[in-house]
Amino acid sequence: MDQKAPRSMPEQADRRVRMGERLRRIRRDRKLTLADVASRSGLAISTVSKVERGLMALTYDRFSQLAEGLGIDIAELFSERGEPFGPGQLAVARVGEFRLHETENYVYEMLFPELWRKAMTPMMGTLRPYETMHFERFVSHPGEEFLLVLDGAVTVRFEDMDPVVLGTGESIYFDSRRGHLYASANEEPARILVVCAGDRGAGAREGNRR
Repeated sequence: MDQKAPRSMPEQADRRVRMGERLRRIRRDRKLTLADVASRSGLAISTVSKVERGLMALTYDRFSQLAEGLGIDIAELFSERGEPFGPGQLAVARVGEFRLHETENYVYEMLFPELWRKAMTPMMGTLRPYETMHFERFVSHPGEEFLLVLDGAVTVRFEDMDPVVLGTGESIYFDSRRGHLYASANEEPARILVVCAGDRGAGAREGNRR
């Protein structure tokens, strides 16, 4: 797993490039064209192409769509090597053990990326104030979502209801098909733990059927 490191533009760009190379390799291994992946995922061809070239970092819901288009578990996009999580198995993540993924608005710390086809996708994150973020849309994806505020205060905005403000130690659980956004509720960054469960891509469903 990656160790936590100070954020810098070169490091962010390097992570995007590595992600793009991994995506391109998976796509070619499956003998899929950019158009194939776009059609199967519902993403624009230009979006898939930009991710492959390291020019764009996707949010969780778009990654879920991409995994669907490739026919893989979402965790495979974050780890070169992995194995399915099976009955009786146990895994431990020590402090600083995660795969860092940064988007325009969020910093994700993906936990256990080397465990594929798990029932949940756990991640930690750092949130900035809403006023410093740029959102074009609400995030929405199949499944259920749990958020716990580790430090600070968080505003959870929903597409069709009033915002919910959470303090340190408080949590929320909701249907993640409901459009949602997270942001720090004040000028200080906030730390969160998020667990997504449900639809994790075609690869996960195929693995569960075996």
